[in-house]
Amino acid sequence: MKPFMDKDFLLSTPTAQKLYHEYAADMPIIDYHCHVSPREIFEDRRFENITQVWLGGDHYKWRVMRSNGVEEKYITGDAPDREKFQKFAEALPRAIGNPMYHWCHLELKKYFGYEGALNGETAEEVWNLCNEKLKEPGMSVRGLIAQSNVAFVGTTDDPVDSLEWHQKIKEDPSITTVVAPSFRPDKALNIDKAGWKEYIAKLAEVCGCEIKDSAALECALASRIDHFDAAGCRASDHGLDYVIYRPADRAAVDMVFSKGMNDEALTVEEIELFKTDLLLFCGREYAKRGWVMQLHYNCLRNPNKKMFAKLGPDTGYDVINTVNCGEAVAGVLNALEETGELPRTILYSLNPADNQLLDTIIGAFQGTEVAGKVQHGSAWWFNDTKTGMQEQMTSLANLSLLGNFVGMLTDSRSFLSYTRHEYFRRILCELIGGWVENGEYPADMEMLGGIVRDISFNNAARYFGIGR
Repeated sequence: MKPFMDKDFLLSTPTAQKLYHEYAADMPIIDYHCHVSPREIFEDRRFENITQVWLGGDHYKWRVMRSNGVEEKYITGDAPDREKFQKFAEALPRAIGNPMYHWCHLELKKYFGYEGALNGETAEEVWNLCNEKLKEPGMSVRGLIAQSNVAFVGTTDDPVDSLEWHQKIKEDPSITTVVAPSFRPDKALNIDKAGWKEYIAKLAEVCGCEIKDSAALECALASRIDHFDAAGCRASDHGLDYVIYRPADRAAVDMVFSKGMNDEALTVEEIELFKTDLLLFCGREYAKRGWVMQLHYNCLRNPNKKMFAKLGPDTGYDVINTVNCGEAVAGVLNALEETGELPRTILYSLNPADNQLLDTIIGAFQGTEVAGKVQHGSAWWFNDTKTGMQEQMTSLANLSLLGNFVGMLTDSRSFLSYTRHEYFRRILCELIGGWVENGEYPADMEMLGGIVRDISFNNAARYFGIGR
């Protein structure tokens, strides 16, 4: 029996162990998509206790607690932090087979030196240990980033954001990690969602212009794209319920815009043609600036309407959707490719059944400007499990070139989540090591080590232009 999460955790063969320890483990981290706060980075926030840094805003942990019957007051409510931590500690042992169990113990081990297992009985010991450790100089936000060897952080930012905290970070020579904004224009596209008209008014105010038709809206977005570009932005990110491709002429798009501004009911067809037009416009603008376009889709948002009314969005109630978007994804890529305006693009579906679909689509739209121009993004959200990562990488290897993969991201709001890159790298090395041990690939450690280093860091550095 192997010890619990020892140095060879998830590494069952000599090849996997060598690849991880000698090639993957010490590579820097490029966390090109996350939701951490640039303000907290600049201000170098310190956390008073483990609950603040661990449970605040972490939907994954909230779902674990809810699945264990924990009352909401201990999750998003006003219960004391110590009691919230206790409830989570009591739920965690039930999470056998869940990556949350591994993530938590990797974080406890790396940042707090805790080698045991967190449960209801050890909660007091862990609480005291972590809280004392958090007082040390290297446990501030910047300290956590530094000890995690993070070279690049790509935050997620709204077009109306002033980006003042990014500018302050950029001007502070003591911050050596590159922190860049990512352009997230969902609120401008979501004409079918509550608050869209009010958002357009806010965008107009920020841009100092009148947005009276779709062309003016595009002009306003272009000005904000310029603003982001000046701040060092390298990527956009679109959170789509499903990918849409329904092209229309300017008159039709303006009609839909006008109806939205007048609070008139919109048909599904009208909503889709409006979103298609703006998505294609954004793609063209990204291509002009050499940005990466990220498309996240197939999430069914807030199906529990009672809890949505109580807690609002982004509180851990979203689920996997199963819309077949293959034709639409190909349509969007083709429309941009036909005019020579397809940017580097990363595609993520929350539905793991789409793995093979995406791996064949990306093969139809590659380019010569960078190896792996169109990427199948890392196993996302509900799929960043051990099994989910294995399946995503195996499908990518089967149908494309795994060696050109840009690797892992945290997609997290926590500054302790960088151990997810370690988790990914261990799974990567185990997967490749298994193929080598089985005689499916030569035991050429120089070649294999290069592949592992590329997927861990180098490919993303090239893809996002980090260091140039």
